Amino acid sequence: MPNLVTPSLDHLRIVLAVVEEGSFGGAARKLGRAVSVVSYAVAQVEAQLDLVLFEREGSRKPVLTKNGRALLADMQIIREDSEALLARVRSLRQGLEAELALAVDVMVPGQVLAPLLRAFQERYPRVPLRLHIEALGAVAASLIEGRASLAIAGPDLPQLGDFEREVIGAVEMVPVAAPSHPLAQQARIAPGDTRRHLQLVLTDRSTLTQGHDFAVMSPHTWRLADLGAKHALLREGIGWGSMPRDAVHGDLADGTLVALDLPERRMMSYHLLALWRRDNRPGPAALWVLEELRTRLAEHAASTA
Repeated sequence: MPNLVTPSLDHLRIVLAVVEEGSFGGAARKLGRAVSVVSYAVAQVEAQLDLVLFEREGSRKPVLTKNGRALLADMQIIREDSEALLARVRSLRQGLEAELALAVDVMVPGQVLAPLLRAFQERYPRVPLRLHIEALGAVAASLIEGRASLAIAGPDLPQLGDFEREVIGAVEMVPVAAPSHPLAQQARIAPGDTRRHLQLVLTDRSTLTQGHDFAVMSPHTWRLADLGAKHALLREGIGWGSMPRDAVHGDLADGTLVALDLPERRMMSYHLLALWRRDNRPGPAALWVLEELRTRLAEHAASTA
């Protein structure tokens, strides 16, 4: 029986980078290492474990062997545990964050966000806040680009493998139009009628959701990067579209806008996720914001149900 040796964390990270990037060269570029260093690290891990992790023949790309696939989840857990340990140590050494950089989806109700930030100011008066209000993939882009350390985002983007995610609430969306709009004047909207009319659609400032449409039913669209502009055009009777119920509550009450009884989609939930980088776990102030936001979103949803 060979004498097995525990591989270093650095070498395990390199092995996982090869798996995730699909090549030794890709792993080298991601980690900023030479290809020879990557090859050496893989060989060292295989020697220390006395197992072949990658097929060496018959494939131009590194392919995990049966043993490699069996160990993959264990190596990922070791990496994540080590990152969690380092993040925890940083939090303990630093105490409160020097600054909270927060990116928030535009769909988060202002009636929830504004009181929460007032409470944050009172609880953490010495923690500066940097707030970004964005839409769709631009929220996650703030994390990727380092402009935010915590994000409250809408659509889940599976390609963001370096992020932790947690569903913390949802916002009710409702299709609306001005009373003068043809759809609002129909006694009954038949299936397919929405396709005949211009739909106002919120679009993304980033490229993360490029090629993906969310709740788009008409081939005729105007795409707007600002929710306020979309609201104004809907009130003007230029097209129809979905809005957060909170944002149009007053319009629905006074008749400025009408809720559309669409056969395809009467209403929908826009789920909100908390996102943060695995190697930069939320500190005490950010954790407080997460817990408060989760509670306040639930209370708000219950009060408007």
